[in-house]
Amino acid sequence: MTHVIVLGNEKGGSGKSTAAMHVVVALLKGGAKVAAIDLDMRQRSLSRYLENRRAFIDLTNSDLVLPEAPRVEPSSLDSRENAWREESERLGETFSRLADCDFVVIDCPGADTHLSRLAHAHADTIVTPLNDSFVDFDLLARIDPETGQVLGPSLYSEMVWQARKRRAMSGVKGGIDWVVMRNRLSSTRANNKKHMGEKLEDLAGRIGFRLARGFGDRVIYRELFPKGLTLLDLGGKDAPIRLSTMSHVTARLEIRSLIATLNLPKPMAQSHGERGGEGKSDRDVAAA
Repeated sequence: MTHVIVLGNEKGGSGKSTAAMHVVVALLKGGAKVAAIDLDMRQRSLSRYLENRRAFIDLTNSDLVLPEAPRVEPSSLDSRENAWREESERLGETFSRLADCDFVVIDCPGADTHLSRLAHAHADTIVTPLNDSFVDFDLLARIDPETGQVLGPSLYSEMVWQARKRRAMSGVKGGIDWVVMRNRLSSTRANNKKHMGEKLEDLAGRIGFRLARGFGDRVIYRELFPKGLTLLDLGGKDAPIRLSTMSHVTARLEIRSLIATLNLPKPMAQSHGERGGEGKSDRDVAAA
């Protein structure tokens, strides 16, 4: 009963890898057994994030949680049909090896690839980080340049629809829960921010996704990458780095809010009455 979470968006720079890493660590700290798969064969940002984390653990002897991290390589066969068949087998075999995991989190590339489409078809939850820009919105829907009205779904929405259709035809119980995560939101009340919100709310009902507030545009996310750390690793008395500002505490609350919005199933250990968690809450940290 492994729950597959896919971070997908056919555009680079939307914050998929950062969101994926924070989701992975949040689930691990909640007592779940988690695997992380990086399908971005060129940038491998999630893989680099995990490598940095392992290096930090070795350097500091920190007791940080780590997921399983199997590699799924693309096929090098010349025939497209044979290559797709080989990639399907490789991903299927990987899922079979991870059958005892509560969650598998997959970071997809900002491009349309066969492995990315396969991952979307296997997803139980799709999370689409979206910068507050109509450039990013264009991947979800086309807009009339004169009236501003939504004309219809665009490239990425069509791929998600195909994934949902493929899943329904496969006979797997339950549909795909699609969550669009408004990411890198500014604190200012700009007209663009308001208009984006209105268009997304309109589109959500039309093509079937839920909206979630993502992460603010904070430097701390970029500063933690070289150490392989997340905001959830900070703040406790045994943490490798202490929370230094209220902004960091607020950022942690953003992450917890996202996890709550995803409405994921409980890990098997928690379902059997075992306790997870990481000690002090963010309210405790803020009070301190």
